[in-house]
Amino acid sequence: MEMEKKVDTTTRAVMDIMTKTTEYLQPNPATRAKMSMMSSMSKIRGGDKGPGYTQTEVILGESMQKFGRELGEESCFGVALIDVGEAMRELGEVKDALDMEVKQNFIDPLQIMNDKDLKEIQHHLKKLEGRRLDFDYKKKRQGKVTEDELKQALEKFDDSKEIAEQSMFNLLESDIEQVSQLSALVQAQVNYHRQAAEILQQLSSKIEDRIREASCKPRREYVPKPRNSLDLSENHNGNIGHSGPSRSPAPMDQPCCRALYDFDPENEGEIGFKEGDIITLTSKVDDNWYEGTVNGQSGFFPVNYVDILVALPH
Repeated sequence: MEMEKKVDTTTRAVMDIMTKTTEYLQPNPATRAKMSMMSSMSKIRGGDKGPGYTQTEVILGESMQKFGRELGEESCFGVALIDVGEAMRELGEVKDALDMEVKQNFIDPLQIMNDKDLKEIQHHLKKLEGRRLDFDYKKKRQGKVTEDELKQALEKFDDSKEIAEQSMFNLLESDIEQVSQLSALVQAQVNYHRQAAEILQQLSSKIEDRIREASCKPRREYVPKPRNSLDLSENHNGNIGHSGPSRSPAPMDQPCCRALYDFDPENEGEIGFKEGDIITLTSKVDDNWYEGTVNGQSGFFPVNYVDILVALPH
């Protein structure tokens, strides 16, 4: 039956397009999983106030703004990082709007169509198949089955056939709804790309202004600071003293390293230290992290923040 083939194609199209649209919105599988989880939670809570996950644009923008602030207003690079970071945050908000608009006006209607109309048609087709089998069985047993029973089986089959055909016809004739949903998908992308282009155009102009400002600044000359004078007298530990801030003692009889920069821990399990601190090495976690002890605290710290004094045994 031609209508049944078209309905089957429509069913497969709806399922595949919903999956591929979600992948288009969020190529990262982990983010898609979170997107699905947050969608389920929002349904339980009775509403969708936002996508519920952080866009990658926002994550990048926050990193840029963080380091831009650390570099300070005197740094051209730092100020530019803050500008770009703010634009990335705005792009993340626009991406949130795209995700929500596509979900509400394209994915959700397709899901409703799949859960309601297509499942209803499948129910009618399954019922039709059952009544066809019943009629064929009774037809083969003519003589053993009364004429009324056979007529009743035929009527039931015809009723189911008419209902199934009517439901398929209604679905295929109302496909203008699916065209409208496709239009909503296209319009959401038009809005997203228009707003994103406006944000990037403004950012481009701002960066050009930063370049001009930096080019007009007078070039500063480097003036070295006075060198520290050495105090050659021995202190009470028998070490040669020198001016400057005190550091943690160097345990040179075991694996250790010297901090090249200040490090402030951001996650549980990390340890912080100041430039010049001597850290006792416990182990090398991987190519990027060491484990060690400093000032009575143990934890992890990045490899590129230290200079090895006594290497760990191989």
